Amino acid sequence: MTTLVCTSASNAATPATQTLSFASYTSYTAYPSFSSYVKARRPVLLRTARSLTANPSDAEDLLQTALTKTYVAWERIEDHRALDGYVRRALLNTRTSQWRKRKVDEFVCDELPEPEGTPVGDPAEHQVLHDAMWRAIMKLPARQRAMVVLRYYEDLSEVQTAEVLGVSVGTVKSAVSRALGKLREDPELVLAR
Repeated sequence: MTTLVCTSASNAATPATQTLSFASYTSYTAYPSFSSYVKARRPVLLRTARSLTANPSDAEDLLQTALTKTYVAWERIEDHRALDGYVRRALLNTRTSQWRKRKVDEFVCDELPEPEGTPVGDPAEHQVLHDAMWRAIMKLPARQRAMVVLRYYEDLSEVQTAEVLGVSVGTVKSAVSRALGKLREDPELVLAR
């Protein structure tokens, strides 16, 4: 089962009695009636929690928090026949509190804090350059092509490329250098720049 997850720094200072896991609810002997209540009503209460959240994991955390609150108030609850209502109210209040905390963190501002990225060019031009590059790479000899692809498309180091191809690091350096020279001279790539 899941344990109580703190959602903010203010929740980090919760007392140790509020961080009990579901397993400790069912085995804690101070309130055997609480343990039997949780065992009997947990599936129904979990369905209620799932209707309040979009994520099943969040629903389990929500139920865990509500049961923790119920456990802490167990001695003060006078009518144990109305426990479902008490837990449902705890579920709703906890979910509302979570929603409000999340909502407060978001605010409207006049300027976006994100810096503007580099202007994106025409996607068609980008695709033309991409296709021209692959045609130029395909013109390279097989060994040079493999080294260029491993070095620049697979982002392997010279040492890793040499290990994959079973050659020396010097061979990779010289072959990649010659391949890049051929790519720089390719007329299709010169026109695409």
